[in-house]
Amino acid sequence: MRLFADAVRASGHAPPRVVAWRDVAAGVTPTFTADEWVRVESPGEDAEVDRLLRRQPRPAEHGEIGGLSAWYGGFSEALHRVAAAARAGGARLLNDPDEILVLGDKRACHVRLAAAGIPVPPSLPPVAGYRELRAAMVEAGWQRVFVKPVYGSSASGVIALATAGGAPGRIRATTSVELSHGRLFNSLRVRTYHDEASVAAIVDALAPDGLHVERWFPKAGLGDRVVDLRVVVIAGRPSHVVVRASRHPMTNLHLGGARGDLAEVKERAAGHYDSALETCAAVARCFPRSLHLGVDLMFAPGWRRHAVAEVNAFGDLLPGLLVDGRDTYAIQLAAVAA
Repeated sequence: MRLFADAVRASGHAPPRVVAWRDVAAGVTPTFTADEWVRVESPGEDAEVDRLLRRQPRPAEHGEIGGLSAWYGGFSEALHRVAAAARAGGARLLNDPDEILVLGDKRACHVRLAAAGIPVPPSLPPVAGYRELRAAMVEAGWQRVFVKPVYGSSASGVIALATAGGAPGRIRATTSVELSHGRLFNSLRVRTYHDEASVAAIVDALAPDGLHVERWFPKAGLGDRVVDLRVVVIAGRPSHVVVRASRHPMTNLHLGGARGDLAEVKERAAGHYDSALETCAAVARCFPRSLHLGVDLMFAPGWRRHAVAEVNAFGDLLPGLLVDGRDTYAIQLAAVAA
């Protein structure tokens, strides 16, 4: 929020009025006026906001994973309340709440993208646990998949799972999930599990909140790291691009990923780079009432094929990255002014 507020002040406007997520999550309905634009920010990692959205009597332990569907339900109710208040006051929404909710539901987002012809990895039908997951993989003939919580974010609960067909015991699961006494926690250290019992326990613990399973899309690499791109699309046009490089399948910067060399990516991909950016623009056309989106874009080895891994409603935080001297927030403000 601070960087956006800085951009607002730099554009010559008064600082934005902030409505705290704690108030909204607690049931307070804000009021808006016809001269206001309403920008919805991510609730972030505030423990009290998390508790209120989940409607729980106590906060979850730091980093604990669970109750994601309850969180999504509370988030949905709060968003719709804010949207109704904005419309009642004549204010304008920069990002449509219904589109934010589709973007926050990996299964629904995948369906929308696939229906529009966006290249995405194929997915399995919903699975209710580890045994169903393994059976579905065998039936599909897939030995490598990404298992994602339907309502997760920032790689929370994501598992890059590789098996040896239907053979028991030969398994490799790479994830930031820490399994502790039957409970799951986010960790900043990516680890690999080789014992099937632990992997099954993690998948079975995540399953009640919903799982989205995609076929593993192999990523192109630079040096000894695999890479993907975060492409911020503003007002329908790709704007800022960050290369994320990692020695493990999850490239998120907070999990040890590093910013890579965009010039080298453009050189390797050649004309396929522009085609990939056009895909990102096509993604934005699937969400026409959203001012900005963060698209996670993958190139296959050889740089000729690409696919969309994720689309993020709150994916515009790229500190220090300027295009023509402007960050993502300055370009959003210019788009609103236009």
